[in-house]
Amino acid sequence: MNDILALKLKTLPESPGCYLMREGSEVLYVGKAKNLKNRVRQYFQAGHGHTPKVRAMVSRVLDFDILLCSTNLEALILESNLIKLHKPYYNILLRDDKQYPFIRVDAAQDFPRIEFVRRTQRDGAKYFGPYLGATSVREVLDLLRQIYPLRTCSLPLPDGKPHRPCIQHEIGNCLAPCAGKVSRDDYHEVLRQALRFLSGRDDEAIQRLREQMSEAALSFEYERAAILRDRLRAVEKLVEKQRAIKPGGGDYDALAVAQDGLDAMVQIMHIRGGQMLGGDSFALERAGDEDPGEVLTSFMLQFYTEAALIPPVILTSLPVDEPDTLSELLSEILGKKAEIASPARGEKRDLIDLALKNATDALAKRNLNTKAQYERTLGATASLAKAIGLAGRIRRMECYDISNTQGALSVASMVVFIDGKPAKQQYRHFRIKTVEGANDFASMEEALGRRFRHGLAEREERLAQGLNPEEGSFSDLPDLVVIDGGPEQLAFARRAMLDAGANAPICSLAKRLEEIFLPDREESILLNKRDPALQLMQRIRDEAHRFAITHHRHLRGKQQTKSQLEAIPGIGPARRRALLTHFRTMNALRAATAEELTTVPGMNKKTAEAVYEAMHGAVKP
Repeated sequence: MNDILALKLKTLPESPGCYLMREGSEVLYVGKAKNLKNRVRQYFQAGHGHTPKVRAMVSRVLDFDILLCSTNLEALILESNLIKLHKPYYNILLRDDKQYPFIRVDAAQDFPRIEFVRRTQRDGAKYFGPYLGATSVREVLDLLRQIYPLRTCSLPLPDGKPHRPCIQHEIGNCLAPCAGKVSRDDYHEVLRQALRFLSGRDDEAIQRLREQMSEAALSFEYERAAILRDRLRAVEKLVEKQRAIKPGGGDYDALAVAQDGLDAMVQIMHIRGGQMLGGDSFALERAGDEDPGEVLTSFMLQFYTEAALIPPVILTSLPVDEPDTLSELLSEILGKKAEIASPARGEKRDLIDLALKNATDALAKRNLNTKAQYERTLGATASLAKAIGLAGRIRRMECYDISNTQGALSVASMVVFIDGKPAKQQYRHFRIKTVEGANDFASMEEALGRRFRHGLAEREERLAQGLNPEEGSFSDLPDLVVIDGGPEQLAFARRAMLDAGANAPICSLAKRLEEIFLPDREESILLNKRDPALQLMQRIRDEAHRFAITHHRHLRGKQQTKSQLEAIPGIGPARRRALLTHFRTMNALRAATAEELTTVPGMNKKTAEAVYEAMHGAVKP
């Protein structure tokens, strides 16, 4: 402990507030306390039984700041804001920035719409949700419009203008208030029924459809009866899907946390109007050894940032840290009482157990995915380094390929993988300038020579300026260069690299047997087809081939277009640009008539006829 820390610990006040643990300018951790003196001193007391995470954090702390508050609620609000601002490494952070879809209805309007929105506002409108995905919302909206024909257009009604009803009115999906087909009171009565459906009172909608279907059948309107029958089935199917549980109705969320010693997973289940809308899981990194009540508290502080997300009741798998203070904060956001409870038995406890089961399953799947991702990326680079005899770590891999058509428009591609993952912003193309004809060996030699000469010069320049060479365009040199081909291609590439003054590890991958060749080694390396190292080599090789041939096709298409238009008398650069800007593609240009060509700026009848004849192979008499 340094002198600054020792002095500050002696002068800590016995007051509620927040503390920020620092290492230089970096904020390592933000916390709150009812008594700052007692809480902050605990971090630096030996034998206090801290977790490994806390011990690691304390070992880095060089200083701390405090911010005093009047109440514990103020400290909780300040802590939440500081965590969002600084995103400290050792805090429990909710990194999933998910925007849930909602259904919005502004009943204060004369003829309101039922809208799909991603954000809620305190605008007096009523919001339904959250729904777990846009598909769920659109499914509900499509069904609502069939049962309750409310308008979907954005016309500002009433506007005092007569409008012709649109197709939605013709097919029975709109009451056409724009055309005066419905009064305000009748429209709001239909809206009231739709809102009751959205609130979970779906029995009314089912009964209404059944009555309408019976009336249509009795009136011998069989086509209409069939349509109503299909709507009834759709409603019953949607209700069956949503009504997974209905313990007493009401709106609430159920939260549970699962931990594995490293990370934590929080599962949230949304119940609105007694219907389960679904659930979602959130991974909290480095929270596996934290107190589960503290994990849930941190999650709720970061998740419930909008009033529309907060239900009147939140059920948790176990008591949260300072439930009264947290409930007071959520109530302030919601604008009415928000209760936090941990039921021990009954239907709601069954729902909590279901959430816990889902959290445990989601955490296990995440760990499996993380393991598979590691084996595919970092694990594969480590395996490849071992296979080809590299002592160091392979951080940056570069792979090169050549593409041309009988030697014309020859291009080289440079594809970059960082830690086993594509870094597409660092991909580069090289137009081959010094090689004539289809000579892939010489083309590869030119591309690598240019790459490394440029890279070494840029690296020296950035180092002299005190800049990080890994952030330059070419100054970040590879830990391994991969060439598409056999030992001959490898020899040319290595010679080009050495001539440029670089000596990075290099190998090649021959496609026929997927052999790996190394310089100065006659025998190739054959890896198992399931080896992650070989699969990584194949991915970067295939990506380099794709990148090269895509760019080559683009250049070839541009040249063909340019050549065809250049051959037409009277069509210079300005008219070429005008034609391509107007028609966008050559197919559209070929499909145009001579009259349509004359409408292009800068074109006249004579040049339009010349273009038309050239496009269609006509011979002018």
